Amino acid sequence: MGKKLDGRLLANQLQEKLKQEVSEWKLKGQRLPKLVVILIGEDVGSQVYVRNKEAAAKKIGFHSQVDRLPETTSEEELLKRITQYNEDQQIDGILVQLPLPKHIDEERILLAIDASKDVDGFHPLNMGKLFIGQPDKLPCTPYGIMELLRANDIELAGKNAVIIGRSNIVGKPMAQLLLMADATVTITHSRTKNLKEITQNADIIVVAIGQAEFLTADYIKEGAVVIDVGMNRHENGHLVGDVNFENVSPKASYITPVPGGVGPMTITMLMEQTVNNARIK
Repeated sequence: MGKKLDGRLLANQLQEKLKQEVSEWKLKGQRLPKLVVILIGEDVGSQVYVRNKEAAAKKIGFHSQVDRLPETTSEEELLKRITQYNEDQQIDGILVQLPLPKHIDEERILLAIDASKDVDGFHPLNMGKLFIGQPDKLPCTPYGIMELLRANDIELAGKNAVIIGRSNIVGKPMAQLLLMADATVTITHSRTKNLKEITQNADIIVVAIGQAEFLTADYIKEGAVVIDVGMNRHENGHLVGDVNFENVSPKASYITPVPGGVGPMTITMLMEQTVNNARIK
């Protein structure tokens, strides 16, 4: 049976360290970190993510402001608000919750955020720094996965890593971080032929394909490390990942559960990058 990579446990440990640090700042009368999250519309998944981010910021003890704006908010109105936050020296992190309504240009919005306050790590400047091997702000999910692997002493150098999914949020930055850790990386996706043959040779598999319980035991070799980034709901409302946990777990050496694996680490790295901006200031 594969050992669970407990993201919730590690996230709590890291958040406690941040809480202690922020508490010391407060005792010294220093300015506390501040994160602003902009949420547009009524997307249910986005509402849950934002509530979790609010709860983490409150636990750590720094300022968190959530702007809940209607679906009808114009692109210009959103850009004006971002400009105000860019100029506000009391704000350390700005996050626009994705996805955005169809009438708003996502790329234009991400470009508008001051790259130094982009604690989500999606600004093209931060992506560019990552891909030339000089990372500053990192996309939080891949960052969280790397911390989880590191905390569990999982060797990456020289290992074959396969990523299923090529998104800008997970797949591509995940590949770069694994390359920087000296893994040999293959990116696969929905058009990949002979996927099973590729994954069966992997020491580490990161699954971010957005299909409920897609990965089964016949896709992996004995002892593989399996990281499940997926979050899907069955018709009964039960939350599952992109990996069939019960089926794959006996064959894996390590595996992340859903929930309680990658998700808590994503939020924690967002908190870390916000606090780090305040450290720098």
